[in-house]
Amino acid sequence: MDGTPHIVSDVMTQTVAAVGRRAPFKEIVQLMQDWQISALPVIEGEGRVVGVVSEADLLPKEELRDNPDTAYLQLRQPVDVAKADALAAGDLMSSPAVTIRADATLAQASRTMAQEGVKRLPVVDEAGLLAGVVSRADLLKVFLRGDDKIADEIRHDIVSRLFPPPASTLQVEVHDGVATLTGRLHDTAMVPLAARLVRSVEGVVDVRFDLARDTAE
Repeated sequence: MDGTPHIVSDVMTQTVAAVGRRAPFKEIVQLMQDWQISALPVIEGEGRVVGVVSEADLLPKEELRDNPDTAYLQLRQPVDVAKADALAAGDLMSSPAVTIRADATLAQASRTMAQEGVKRLPVVDEAGLLAGVVSRADLLKVFLRGDDKIADEIRHDIVSRLFPPPASTLQVEVHDGVATLTGRLHDTAMVPLAARLVRSVEGVVDVRFDLARDTAE
């Protein structure tokens, strides 16, 4: 639909940095710095994602270096002790990786990030091979969509189907992502459904109604 982002592949970054299981600690740190990222997919074979190594996975080694006499007692979990001693991505990574399919909706990606507490997700194809990475910033790109395009979608896909004339006469305006529907309705029973559908349109920040009931028979 007119280039509008609806699924992960529409907004993801396709050129991404990744490492193999044997990638050494310092190489991982260097890649994160070079690419200005906080996590790297770990891949094997033709590009199958087997884990993710993040800054959080690297920090136990810093804790140990800071005070080696007491750090082992302070590390929170046995896995932190193992990661403090780890030298390669395969031992540092969190596995299995939390990934998202390229054809998943942006809402699904947002929910996965929120549920898992992560800022970036490796994007995989149907074979589980790395196709890109999607970040929180990528998901916010939908809110850059033009108001005119948002209004056109609401008119064509929602209003024309739920409130066809002559029973209803609704006008749609969108300003800064806020959609306002004004006019007269013969039956307002469908308004709650319309509100939900309008809020689901990519780029909509909020929806408002300024309606009058048409009592004419």
